[in-house]
Amino acid sequence: MKKLILLFLFCVSSFAFSQEMKRENISGKIIVEGRDIEGITIYNTLSKMGAVTNEEGEFTIAVSLNDLLEIRALEYQKLDVRINKTILESKKVHVFLIEEINTLDEVVVRSKKLTGNLSADLKRVHTFNQKLDAIYFGIKNEDAYQLKEDLRDPVNTIITKAAPQTVVHGLNIVNIVDQLLIPLFRSEVKDKKAAGIPEVPSKSIKYYLGANFLVENFSIPEHRVEEFIRYVEDATFDFDLLNYGHEIQFLELLNFKSKEFLESKNTAY
Repeated sequence: MKKLILLFLFCVSSFAFSQEMKRENISGKIIVEGRDIEGITIYNTLSKMGAVTNEEGEFTIAVSLNDLLEIRALEYQKLDVRINKTILESKKVHVFLIEEINTLDEVVVRSKKLTGNLSADLKRVHTFNQKLDAIYFGIKNEDAYQLKEDLRDPVNTIITKAAPQTVVHGLNIVNIVDQLLIPLFRSEVKDKKAAGIPEVPSKSIKYYLGANFLVENFSIPEHRVEEFIRYVEDATFDFDLLNYGHEIQFLELLNFKSKEFLESKNTAY
């Protein structure tokens, strides 16, 4: 019986070791609009190993097929990347992170006879420190430490969804199209009212990220990004593709148009 147990343990350890040996290093790059790109964590949930981006947003991590990478940073939306054959064959992965924005519609500040002198005002503030054992084991006046609904002025809080998102070939498709490509292509439309699309606030246009996506994934030369956008939005372009709900169709069109665009440029030269 002992021999069978030892044999079983040996087989299990050998299998686990072989699985670990199959992992290969891939190089990755995190792309964001700002410069705060160092120190973003990438964690392989299956191998329990992680990596951290350098000042260029680059990292290296060992992966195998179907491994799940969790990418986390305080100021950006959470993102999970499932390793597929495309990533393993290219040994590369590019990830576009979108800023996490929390918005408060209204903040009311009451003076409470503040003088403006920080040191003096701090000395006048009366604080309440509840005993920890009272909190753990229960007290009668629990309103003293539990936050209750404000019955005078309701506060409306709007936050972006922070749930992990599924990706395709290492890209968070719908998120990228909605937040990067659609605003970018909308911004180049001259008569938005006639095209039936809304105006785009300038702060919503992440030009660097959108242009970088076109360069990295459709091989559009960096100096020809605007030219490519005009090429796509020709007289036959269906502007309804710039409305939400057509993300996949829009990407398919970009894939077709990019090949056509590059071929025409190569022929021209």
